[in-house]
Amino acid sequence: MSGRLGGLLRRKQVSVPLLVLVVLFVYALPMLDLPIITTTDSDFGGVLFDAASYALIAVGLNIVIGYAGLLDLGYVGFYACGAYTVALLTEFHGHWPFFLALPAAIVVTMVSGLILGAPTLRVRGDYLAIVTMGFGEIIRLVITNTHWLGASQGIAGIPPPPSIGQAPDPANGVAGGLFQVPHLSWSTFPNVIDVGHETPFVGFGVADAIPFYWLVLTALFIVLIADRLVKNSRVGRAWEATREDEDAAEVMGVPTFRYKLLAFALGAAIGGLSGSFYATQTTYVSPDTFIITLSELFVAAVIIGGAGNRWGALAGGVLVAYLPERFRSFSDWRMLVFGVALMLLAIWRPQGIFPPRRTRRVLKVEAKIEALEGETASV
Repeated sequence: MSGRLGGLLRRKQVSVPLLVLVVLFVYALPMLDLPIITTTDSDFGGVLFDAASYALIAVGLNIVIGYAGLLDLGYVGFYACGAYTVALLTEFHGHWPFFLALPAAIVVTMVSGLILGAPTLRVRGDYLAIVTMGFGEIIRLVITNTHWLGASQGIAGIPPPPSIGQAPDPANGVAGGLFQVPHLSWSTFPNVIDVGHETPFVGFGVADAIPFYWLVLTALFIVLIADRLVKNSRVGRAWEATREDEDAAEVMGVPTFRYKLLAFALGAAIGGLSGSFYATQTTYVSPDTFIITLSELFVAAVIIGGAGNRWGALAGGVLVAYLPERFRSFSDWRMLVFGVALMLLAIWRPQGIFPPRRTRRVLKVEAKIEALEGETASV
């Protein structure tokens, strides 16, 4: 017993410093200018912001698809609700500060998830997918035809989050923030400091997307911690029982409808959170942005990474946002190559890049059964 406890403590002593190093590396990534990773044809800070936003969306959608087993093809509707709530409160119908509008956007999207889920979660399978797809299109069409929401013209001039320290003023050469973080440039090695290329710390402006990347990355880490706590609780076990066999879960006393509704509400809140960051970073939202294709891409991110595994969903979200920009030099062919890669992955690894632990156990058992059957046949 003492040996097992000692081994666990030693593993934790190794894993905690390693985790800290990984987190620091992810935060510093846009400043390092690594030759293989950095996108040369796109703003790397903006690409990383998109990747972190998609990862956040995938983690939220993984609650719905991976944990509760509900196929949601209208997730872009929650993304739009979060973005438009921030746009309306900070610019179009008010002048709220961003960090006050942010919790309001989360509440609005959570309520929209409850409103959608209450009448629709009584259906299952393909019917649920069709209903949720309709929800995503209804949100877009309502925005397009409602002047109070900006209609088809959209909403421009959405302010960024308030800067700490000096406010950015690019016209006068003021970067803002508390202090400046220098970038690296390996082309001038051994003098790797890129003189004149710095990023303001907590200084938000349209000229540099890296502070927005740090902001959404911080939110992503908080959501991952909360996701772990919920998944390991009674709620997570109820979701797993509902996903595996809803009728059996009902017989065992699990109120499946209530837990499915909770999954929808939590997933919607995280989607709205990501939409809020998108609105304040781009300073403009339009109904043409929130098309049904985005929902399909979000679902693809969860499936590619491994539905039911939070780290798989995170990896899938990063890949679907990063790879098209990394290979932008292929021009129009890049999306074709990306699509072919997704098809090959779905064929050769349908369980995803990082399948959940239960899937790995099933695969091991199936492999052992096949091996035993082969031995029996040979005898």
